[in-house]
Amino acid sequence: MNTMKLEIVTPNGLIYEGDVKMVTLPGKEGEFGVLPGHASLVSLLDTGVITIETADGKEIMVAINQGYVKVDENKVSCVVDGAVLISDEEGSLSERLSEAKELLQKAQTSDVAIAAAVSKVESIKKKSY
Repeated sequence: MNTMKLEIVTPNGLIYEGDVKMVTLPGKEGEFGVLPGHASLVSLLDTGVITIETADGKEIMVAINQGYVKVDENKVSCVVDGAVLISDEEGSLSERLSEAKELLQKAQTSDVAIAAAVSKVESIKKKSY
């Protein structure tokens, strides 16, 4: 099974690090997916939700406000201003969802990007109940 390393870093430290099958990122020009062996690139990230498919098939989501990503064939590195891990197994999911929604609404980006990201976070909340 092909995997790649993913790391998501904020000024406060590492939010996520692990082997993943796929990651979907909220790029400035639209959402895009990255698989192992992807061509190298650097791109700006917009307010949104990073969706991660882990090596063991679990889905994890991370709300971000903005940043950039560097993609290599075997590694994806995201450097973001703020992030909230909203689909982890530790802590209260409702608390994480509230933190994510607050982070997204404070972002200084287009109202459309904020609305789309908040909608995605709210759909997670509906699935969990």
